[in-house]
Amino acid sequence: MLGLLALAVSGGLHAQNLSRSGWGEVGLLQTPTARFAGEGELAFTASHTTPYDRYTVAMQPFEWMEGAFRYVNISGSRYGPPGLSGDQNVKDKSIDMKLRLWQESRWMPQVAMGVRDIGGTGLFSSEYVVASKRFGSVDASLGFATGYMGNRGDFGNPLGVINDRFETRPRVTGAGQFNGGSMFRGRVGMFGGIAWQTPWDRLQVKLEYDGNDYRNEPRGIRELERTSPVNVGAVFTVNPNIQFSMGWERGTEAMFALTLRTNLAQRRPVAKTLDPDPMPVRDRDAVVSADGGSGAVPGPGAGTTGFVSRGGYRDVAEQARAERGDRMQALAGVDWDAVAGQLRDQAGLAVEHIAVRGQEVVVRGQQARYFYSAQGLGRSARVLDNALPDGFDWFTVEHTNAGMPIAEASVRRDAFVDYANHRVDLDHLKRGTEIAAPGAQSRDVLYEAPLQRYQGGFGLGYGQVLGGPDGFVMYQINANYSASLRFNRSLWLSGTASYNLLDNYDNFRYDAPSRLPRVRTDMRRYLVTSDLVMPNLQLTGTRRLSRDVYGMAYAGMLESMFGGVGGELLYRPVGERWALGVDANWVRQRGFEQDFRFRDYDVATGHVSLYYELDMQPRVLATLSAGRYLAGDWGATLAVTRIFDNGATMGAWVTQTNVSSAQFGEGSFDNGVFFSIPFDLMLPRATRSRATLTWQPLTRDGGARLARRYSLYGMTGERDTTFFYDNFQRIGD
Repeated sequence: MLGLLALAVSGGLHAQNLSRSGWGEVGLLQTPTARFAGEGELAFTASHTTPYDRYTVAMQPFEWMEGAFRYVNISGSRYGPPGLSGDQNVKDKSIDMKLRLWQESRWMPQVAMGVRDIGGTGLFSSEYVVASKRFGSVDASLGFATGYMGNRGDFGNPLGVINDRFETRPRVTGAGQFNGGSMFRGRVGMFGGIAWQTPWDRLQVKLEYDGNDYRNEPRGIRELERTSPVNVGAVFTVNPNIQFSMGWERGTEAMFALTLRTNLAQRRPVAKTLDPDPMPVRDRDAVVSADGGSGAVPGPGAGTTGFVSRGGYRDVAEQARAERGDRMQALAGVDWDAVAGQLRDQAGLAVEHIAVRGQEVVVRGQQARYFYSAQGLGRSARVLDNALPDGFDWFTVEHTNAGMPIAEASVRRDAFVDYANHRVDLDHLKRGTEIAAPGAQSRDVLYEAPLQRYQGGFGLGYGQVLGGPDGFVMYQINANYSASLRFNRSLWLSGTASYNLLDNYDNFRYDAPSRLPRVRTDMRRYLVTSDLVMPNLQLTGTRRLSRDVYGMAYAGMLESMFGGVGGELLYRPVGERWALGVDANWVRQRGFEQDFRFRDYDVATGHVSLYYELDMQPRVLATLSAGRYLAGDWGATLAVTRIFDNGATMGAWVTQTNVSSAQFGEGSFDNGVFFSIPFDLMLPRATRSRATLTWQPLTRDGGARLARRYSLYGMTGERDTTFFYDNFQRIGD
């Protein structure tokens, strides 16, 4: 919520003639419309209409799909016994989805269908079809719903012609289950209304006919007072990212709502006022590239300019030795310590070594600052162009992570210089750029950086548990010290010590029931047993095993609840849409104090994972992992991630294992949603860090995976050529 507020007040987006209902979806007051927000929108809506307070986060991963997750506070309905939850009200959890069936045309309306409370308790479950048509400044909508939104039951269900089971709606039982058995069943209620955009851009007025008669409310409320099916309201746009709504509903109750919104896809990084200005390249006369300015250029190592043969050699080998000597002599006066320092300060590269390979200069190191690798490559090229004499045609950055060579990004020197001096366009420069697997060609190392063995620092941590019977928000603020000790570039010991500064866990008393080994439902005891804990302490080793295969082994306290040993292998070709990984682990449950003590439960767990980027635009990454989970259950997890060009993501996952619904408990299966925002979009200094929010409706023992600190797929991100070229324009920044 705080992150959304920060994004909202920063502004920077054009205003949209769309607003959200009290339920958080794009709609009127109590009902949805067939409209959708812009692709990439993320919105938080808090609303109040007695007796309900609703808190909704809505995401728009595609232009045709809207998803939302929500908590509803039901006043007057207690969560549990007073000894456990005091006077806290029920916090009902739900997930919604809306899909566009077809777009509006000159004569036809836009049509959408959707489902509310598709995977929650079913207290507010409803299905609907709605159409919207715009007439100048008026947007009119008409829809039909079964379930909660259609409780007025204006007419019988037309699907009863197909099967008479559609005529009645069964009661949903079991929280968190997929409510497929009751979908589109029961009588149908009609709803609709208009949204009028007034001449004042900031004000929108709404008039709505509600399809719910409020005679069958959940959790003992039974019936709400109402004198009219017509709701009226208005929306005031404070700025393009903040909206305030108010209305009069049911003829008896006021409604208030606040919406904070931003668009992850459209956001661009804020001005980097704390970063150094890009180093200017040396201005030269225009250079005619090897392609003549129109075609592909020779790759790295195939340069045709620079050191020219003087003739008189006995054989090719003697000529090669002489030319190598000329190159080394030309580089003899370069201050490589200064170059490495400039690469660190200007380009964010933690240099490991600098080498020469023919007419190509190769800098090997890890990008530690710039989120967009094209930007890091451009800044590196500026440093090298200023530091090196003429005669070297290509600049290459060999990206590494944990000592593993990941990918080589190369740029032709003359093409970059011409682009920096505004003599050629970006397409020309792109033809002079390559991404490839790190080569095995021999090279002459000019500079070897010393290994920085120890790194450490303090920081603050925040953790929370939402929606439990003890309290809606259970929080903890920690002081953390994290450190790493490197034995070499590929082998290191890392860990974190955490001390509890402030929390409200005195009220945390509830342990969820479980019929499985308690691999996650003992969470409370891990949080409250000790103020000083060691969440992680592990020895990790990595290695590139072949051109496209990487390996990792690790041992120690792998997460707050489990310690042991394990390893991972990943096959990931450069530029391919797919990768294949496997991890295997033997772990034992840690003591609640999170020190070096263990409990008596151990398990072998691991998964085979297929990562596949769908051949479509927009970018979608599907990850399917199958194997054994921490409770000994077998199954699979499917995660679908929408990746935006700027690196922001949003997605969802679902896990199904061989555990029965009765064994799993409330929820029946594991699921959740997430979104991730690069800090580079929000901060005045470049950074590769990101903020990630994951929402999991319930914590259960089934489908629980080991929370490994490192992942080879994440560590090999520089092999993603699509992301590099999607942000190629950053090469000049």
